[in-house]
Amino acid sequence: MNPENKTGTLHLVGVGPGDPELLTLKAARLLATAPVIAYPSTGEDSALAFEIAREHLSPAAARLPISIPMSVERGPAQAAYDAAAAIILTHLRAGRDVAYLCEGDPLFYGSAMYLVARIAPHAAIATIPGITSLTAAAAAISRPLAARNELLKILPAPLSDAELRPELEATPAAAIIKVGRHFDRIRALLGETGHAANAIVVEHATSTRQRITRLADFAQELGDYERPYFSTILCYRGAEAWGTP
Repeated sequence: MNPENKTGTLHLVGVGPGDPELLTLKAARLLATAPVIAYPSTGEDSALAFEIAREHLSPAAARLPISIPMSVERGPAQAAYDAAAAIILTHLRAGRDVAYLCEGDPLFYGSAMYLVARIAPHAAIATIPGITSLTAAAAAISRPLAARNELLKILPAPLSDAELRPELEATPAAAIIKVGRHFDRIRALLGETGHAANAIVVEHATSTRQRITRLADFAQELGDYERPYFSTILCYRGAEAWGTP
């Protein structure tokens, strides 16, 4: 509790990529006593952050699922974050700390970042970092992301080919995130830039559904159910030994 204004603290808690044992000790300790647990609830894998953290939570904690619409338009999601911030502030102003669960790391493409500007003017915020899907994917294939002075670029798949192509052409190492429905287009682009031969697709890193596949081993024609939606594509065409397919 903040001693100056008597409000609670919003804790942004990174719960990691999927394996419950990959929470930090600090995150596990805080979640064991947090009186209110908030977490995003969306479409598929609707409460993944909650499922990851479930075994670390206090049975007495109030649960606060926050419905976040998954749409290209930003308006509905922004309205959902406005509503979520209002509910969270109700608890904080009553002196109750709130732990907001976020897959991976809260500030690495995490939904928690949208609460910061809304809550910070009114209550204290503390962040507990978590293991990202990027580093989890690298660990899953036991391959370094980059070495020495090599560039490593993290590229969101929804960007257009015109935006992605020059970024890929300028880097020996890249991690493609948010692949989803963009898989076929990204695979074709990686072939054009010379990154495809040594690219690895990691799905659901560290979870019980983890799957590791060479990009080249995916069939050219995939049905919707076969596309690796929750995935990261790690690419490397640098000078180190792991750059040889």
